[in-house]
Amino acid sequence: MKLAYWMYAGPAHIGTLRIASSFKNVHAIMHAPLGDDYFNVMRSMLERERDFTPVTASVVDRNVLARGSQEKVVNNITRKDAEEHPDLIVLTPTCTSSILQEDLQNFVERAQLEAKGDVMLADVNHYRVNELQAADRTLHQIVQFYIEKARKKGELPEGKTAKPSVNIIGISTLGFHNQHDSTELKRLMADLGIEVNAVIPEGASVHELKNLPRAWFNLCPYRELGLMAASYLEAEFGMPYVDITPMGVVETARCIRKIQQIVNAQGADVDYEDFINEQTLHVSQAAWFSRSIDCQNLTGKKAVVFGDNTHAAAMTKILAREMGIHVVWAGTYCKYDADWFREQVSEYCDQVIITDDHGQIGDAIARVEPAAIFGTQMERHVGKRLNIPCGVIAAPIHIQNFPIGYKPFMGYEGTNQIADLVYNSFTLGMEDHLLEIFGGHDTKEVITKGISAESDLNWTKDGLAELNKIPGFIRGKVKRNTEKFARERGIKDITVEVLYAAKEAVGA
Repeated sequence: MKLAYWMYAGPAHIGTLRIASSFKNVHAIMHAPLGDDYFNVMRSMLERERDFTPVTASVVDRNVLARGSQEKVVNNITRKDAEEHPDLIVLTPTCTSSILQEDLQNFVERAQLEAKGDVMLADVNHYRVNELQAADRTLHQIVQFYIEKARKKGELPEGKTAKPSVNIIGISTLGFHNQHDSTELKRLMADLGIEVNAVIPEGASVHELKNLPRAWFNLCPYRELGLMAASYLEAEFGMPYVDITPMGVVETARCIRKIQQIVNAQGADVDYEDFINEQTLHVSQAAWFSRSIDCQNLTGKKAVVFGDNTHAAAMTKILAREMGIHVVWAGTYCKYDADWFREQVSEYCDQVIITDDHGQIGDAIARVEPAAIFGTQMERHVGKRLNIPCGVIAAPIHIQNFPIGYKPFMGYEGTNQIADLVYNSFTLGMEDHLLEIFGGHDTKEVITKGISAESDLNWTKDGLAELNKIPGFIRGKVKRNTEKFARERGIKDITVEVLYAAKEAVGA
């Protein structure tokens, strides 16, 4: 555990709460100190919810520490069961409750004696996993719980649906453009003649989970969420799953061809090649745009990509393969799945970076000075400090990345949205020229630190005054080159003479 003012993936309990609050009529009881319940505020604000978030904190305070939590937690569970009549209550441990080493499973068993709905413990190791891993584990656990419950009661449906059908697994609250992707994937499946058997967890009822095995296959659009549940269904029922993210023209076509292969293997007779060609040539504007003079202006421009595995890998492939942009490095904060990411992007970028240290990413961006960044909200902050435009492609994100309008990233409409995002993230043509003439969005305020939190150099008054005279759009580059020059020569104080010497030496 470490103290940080920025985390790419939150603590484990956030992942569990995302899953519980995605389902219909499921309530979460979070065993935590006051303050850990910020999830309610975050979800209500970002998702612009009209209803209260179904999460209640069973607060750990000094009285609880003195007497133990069991009575309080059990009372909270039974009270919410009586008030809300949920189908399921999920008891959500936190790091704090784990420190107390209380037997939460015993709490659940006690509460289940009185509760009318189901009660279960989110069995997640809060020291070893992050938000994404916990969400994946919790979804798998809930699916398994209701499959086994139906099996014991003899209520598990037999056989498959009459027509080819799919379960879309991994659409959840607080996911990056998840709702829009869900709508686009449903449309895509309808175009392919495939019925949507279920979408989980967002908007699903836990009572529908027993019907999951009726689908012909599972689609997992996001690598971070859904694979554990899909693997469980494959092991239990032999259900194949597709884990190719349909982002960009090439990967969307590859995903559709994989679906064709799976449904034909189960007795269907479909050929989606004409559909792929029609969509690629006429519905998606991305293929046309990539051949246009506008996109050719981007050829060879330098970009960096950072985010979760799904979006960073997909965006790296789109930039390099479909738009001819030079990806200097691509990175992910999903360290637990680093081998998959390297295998996906290695041939499309010069370097792969695996880290969850935002300072390291900021320094890596500053070193290569790309023409554009594609990353998370943190990289957008870094880009503002370095005067480099940034397109946000992955969580964690700001409220402005929860658009009210329709902006999917997946499917053929998603290719159009991505093409717009990429093109609008670069400073191009006349805009570049005007910035050069008029000095850009200039300011007399000088950033006196590098992108890292610590700085080992001191700018003297005359050095700062001279730096202030340099146009804003190149000032950051001059400053960094001068500091690099000074460090290499062991100079601690940067005067106007040092600034001029660096300019001559490195052409700053």
